Amino acid sequence: MSKGVTDVPAALTAEQKADDRGLLLDATESLIYANGVQAVGMDKIREVSGLSLKRIYSMFRTKEDIVVAVLRRRDVRWRADLATFVEGFDDPTRRILAIFDWLRNWFGDTGFRGCAWVNIHGELGASSTAILDEVRMHKQAFREQITALTDAEQPEIADTIYLLAEGAIVTAGIAGTPEIADVARRAAERLLSGCRVSTTPDRNS
Repeated sequence: MSKGVTDVPAALTAEQKADDRGLLLDATESLIYANGVQAVGMDKIREVSGLSLKRIYSMFRTKEDIVVAVLRRRDVRWRADLATFVEGFDDPTRRILAIFDWLRNWFGDTGFRGCAWVNIHGELGASSTAILDEVRMHKQAFREQITALTDAEQPEIADTIYLLAEGAIVTAGIAGTPEIADVARRAAERLLSGCRVSTTPDRNS
């Protein structure tokens, strides 16, 4: 080998970068959802992800940046899962009630620890503008998702359904009672029984 020549590490491929990012976000999400953000140090994230701190900090400048990325990815997955579930029903009213069926299933998961956004907001929302913005964006997106399922001419329906859903999420997280989703569903059913719910204009009105 010629003198003065040193081995240079091979550049990471796009696939490896994506894999590393996924490992990091998976590890961080599981840790902070179970334990909270402040209880989880970077060394623990390094240990669980299997990535070096140098590699982690090459992807994200701060721990806050990692948490924001975790919330953003979770938001996309969470709302997509909900959308897929409710789209399995043709009847507009049944689709709205399916929100609570989906929540009931989520609440019953072994690892359910309440709303990740509410939990992290409680820890860091007052001190981190970036995290506060991410929490607000998720809640607004969820609110818009519910609005899309209800009658645009009756926005109060969407407001009430949203509040019932959010109340059920918070209550289930605190009390550990999945059946609270059934209580919220019955309240929503009573509300909708006296309302016309449609995703298309009523040509006869």
